[in-house]
Amino acid sequence: MNFDHWALSAAIFLPLVGAVLVALWPKSDETSQKSIALITTVATAAVGGYLLLHFNYDHTDKLQFAVNRSWIDVINSRYHVAIDGISVPLLMLSMLITVLCVIYSWDHFPEPHNPKAFLVLMLILETGMNGTFCAQDLILFFVFFELVLLPMYFMIGVWGGANRQYAAIKFFLFTLFGSALMILSFLALYFKAGNTFDMVELAKQSSTLAHGTQLLIFGGLFMGFAIKVPMFPFHTWLPDAHTEAPTVGSVILAAVLLKLGTYGFIRIAIPILPEAAKSWAPWIGGLAVIGIIYGAFGCLAQTDLKRLIAFSSVAHMGFVMLGISTLTSFGINAAVFGMVAHGLITGMLFFLAGSIHERFHTRELSRLGGLLVQAPRMGWILGFCAMASLGLPGLAGFWGEFPAILSAFRPAPGLNEGLFRAYMVIASVGTVLAAGYLLWMFQRTAFGVPKDEFADAHIHDLHTPEYVAWVPMLLLIIALGVAPAIIFRVSDGAVQMVANAVKAVGA
Repeated sequence: MNFDHWALSAAIFLPLVGAVLVALWPKSDETSQKSIALITTVATAAVGGYLLLHFNYDHTDKLQFAVNRSWIDVINSRYHVAIDGISVPLLMLSMLITVLCVIYSWDHFPEPHNPKAFLVLMLILETGMNGTFCAQDLILFFVFFELVLLPMYFMIGVWGGANRQYAAIKFFLFTLFGSALMILSFLALYFKAGNTFDMVELAKQSSTLAHGTQLLIFGGLFMGFAIKVPMFPFHTWLPDAHTEAPTVGSVILAAVLLKLGTYGFIRIAIPILPEAAKSWAPWIGGLAVIGIIYGAFGCLAQTDLKRLIAFSSVAHMGFVMLGISTLTSFGINAAVFGMVAHGLITGMLFFLAGSIHERFHTRELSRLGGLLVQAPRMGWILGFCAMASLGLPGLAGFWGEFPAILSAFRPAPGLNEGLFRAYMVIASVGTVLAAGYLLWMFQRTAFGVPKDEFADAHIHDLHTPEYVAWVPMLLLIIALGVAPAIIFRVSDGAVQMVANAVKAVGA
C-alpha cells in the first residue's frame, strides 16, 4: 500500500506520537524534550511537503488522499479524512506555525518554567488543528475541533499573565457554549438528512430539508463557528485570552485556532445548507462590518501593545467573514487568502509583542519608544508587519482585504446588492482606521528615543531562534503579496464548488 493512503493520518497523528514521547522523557533532560518536539513538527511538515508535491492542482475541487474507514458503526460515523483546495493552505499554515513556535520557544519558555508540559500541549494542539482541516465526517470534525480546547485552556491558565485564570475560563466557557450548539446542529443534520455524518453525503441530501429547519440548524452552526472566529458580538473572550496567553499561545490562537471557525463556515455550513446560508448572509455581512469598525476603534483605545493586536484580529477577521457572506467564489477565495495572510501577519505581530515584553518587561505603549534606536532589526520588522497588516499593496494583507471588500459589490444572486454595497463602503472606512491604529502603534513603540527608565538599559536585538522562526513568515508575507496565485490557484476549484451549491438554490 503506497504512502498516499497513510499521508493524512501521519500528518494528523505524528504530533500526538511526539507528545507521548516528550511526556515519557525524563523531566530533567530539557534539550532532548525540545529536540523531540522539533523533530516531530519538522517530520509532520515534511509529510505536508509530500502532500503538496503529490497534490493534483488541476482538480483542486476533488477530495484527495482520502481515507474512509469504519469507526463508530452504531451511529454510522466513519474515519473519513481528505483534503481539497480549501484545506491545503490552512493545513500547511498549521504545520508551519507549529514548527516555528517550537523553534521560538527554544529559549523563550514562559514562567513557570516547564518545557515538558508546554511542548506536550503544543503538539496536542497541532493534532487537533491538522485533524480539523482534514476531517470529512461531522463527528470526527467535532472531536478534532474540541481537542484544541483543553491544551489552549491550560496554556493560558498556567503560563499566562496576571489575569490568566479569568481569561482561560472565559475562553473555555465561550467556546464550549458554541460547541454545544454546534453538536446539536450536527445531530439535527444526522436525523433529518439521511442518518449520516459524512459531509459529502450531507451536501447532496440536505436539499430535502424544509427551509425553516435549515434556518434553525444553520443558526446552531453559526453560533459554534462565529464564537470561534470570533465575530462581533461574540468576540469578548478574545482580547482577554490574547493578552494573558504566553507568546506562543497567542501566536497559535491568532494564526490557526481562529481559522477553525471561518473554515467551518466554508467547509460545513454553506455547502450543506446553502438555502439557509442565503437567508443568513445579510446578517453575517452586517456583523462582519460592525466587527471591522468596532475592532478598529477598540485598537485606538488600547494602551497595551498585545491587546491592541488582539483587537486588530477582530477587525481583520471581519474582512474574512465579509468575503464569506457574499457567497461568491470571488469572496470566498478572498476569505481563504485572508485567513492565511492574517495567520502569518498577526502571528508575527504577536511574536514581536512577546519579544518586546521579554526585553522591556512591559507592553504599555506609554512606556515604550525608541525601539529603532535600541533594537533596530526588531523595530524594522515591526514596521514591516504593521504595513502588511494595514493592507499595503505588494504584501499578503492586501490580497486578504481588498478582494473581500470588492466582492461585496456583487454578492451572490438573490442577495440585496444595495445592502452589500453599503457593507463595502463601511469596510473601506475600516481600512483607513486600520492604517491609523497600526501607524500610531508603530510610532509610539519604535520612533523617538527610549524613555528615561530604559535609556541606559542594554536591549538585545534579535536572537538566533527569533531569526530562524521569523524569516520564513516574513518571506511568505512578501511572496504571497507579490504572487497571490500561490493561494488562489489552489483554492479556486474547491471554492467554485461551494459557490455553485449556492447558485443551485437560486436556480
